[in-house]
Amino acid sequence: MSDFKDHFFQSKDGLTLYARDYPGPEADSPSLLCLHGLTRNSRDFQDVALALASDFRVVVPEQRGRGRSEYAADVTHYALMQYVQDTRTLIEGLGVDQVSIIGTSMGGLMTFALSALYPGSIKKAVINDIGPHIATVGLERIKSYVGVPGPFADWQEATDYLADISAEIFPDWDRDQWSRFARQCYVEREGQVVIDYDPRIAEPLAGGNQDTETEILWSLFDTMVGVPTLLIRGDLTDLLTEECTAEMLKRHPQCELLRVPNVGHAPMLTEPGVLEAIQRFLLA
Repeated sequence: MSDFKDHFFQSKDGLTLYARDYPGPEADSPSLLCLHGLTRNSRDFQDVALALASDFRVVVPEQRGRGRSEYAADVTHYALMQYVQDTRTLIEGLGVDQVSIIGTSMGGLMTFALSALYPGSIKKAVINDIGPHIATVGLERIKSYVGVPGPFADWQEATDYLADISAEIFPDWDRDQWSRFARQCYVEREGQVVIDYDPRIAEPLAGGNQDTETEILWSLFDTMVGVPTLLIRGDLTDLLTEECTAEMLKRHPQCELLRVPNVGHAPMLTEPGVLEAIQRFLLA
């Protein structure tokens, strides 16, 4: 028997989107959303969700173009505010007024936007290794691989590739951890191992004025001041600078920082002590 239920819902523009739904201990358990990063999917939270489902109904959506969610016909619909609208549709369908959120990378930016557009809808937020100012070096690294990997002949080749390009992010990992990570990132189709997302999600990343986008993201983040927030930063991250971290803590009096040693972007949240810290924060 699975630990979660498959939850399908319709977006406002007619796509069938998917989420994992971990029911929680009671029918009225508080709701917790886990929002993944740009190229990721619900499998990123499989351990986190199981642990937190002892206290929460944990719902882990896969954004359009990822995992089991339908791909968009119009590539311009692969955009932050579209993902936010889809997530709001999911929340409304759950029939709840308020949720807590764990947002990794892009999922953290979505959390800022949800806070701005729907004041009071977020009870608590865990922001994983992202801030309003996105360091150029990290952004360029991400752009360099989105939509590029594979197909791979087998899982060993996929694991080797992933371990090679991500060695600096998780320097302490062993082979078993890389192998498991590969199965979170990729999927097997027609005898090949391939990326589990629409490669066209990379197209809207081209261009754009980063200074303007940063200014907008700060304005969204500033609406979070009333939301108790746990900011998680990997000590080796190339996306969330120390300067941005300090500014976030300065602007947000209810924001506390948790550092994850010897990990880059982004922590898996299963590192020693991290999940326990998240549980304490959410339940306090």
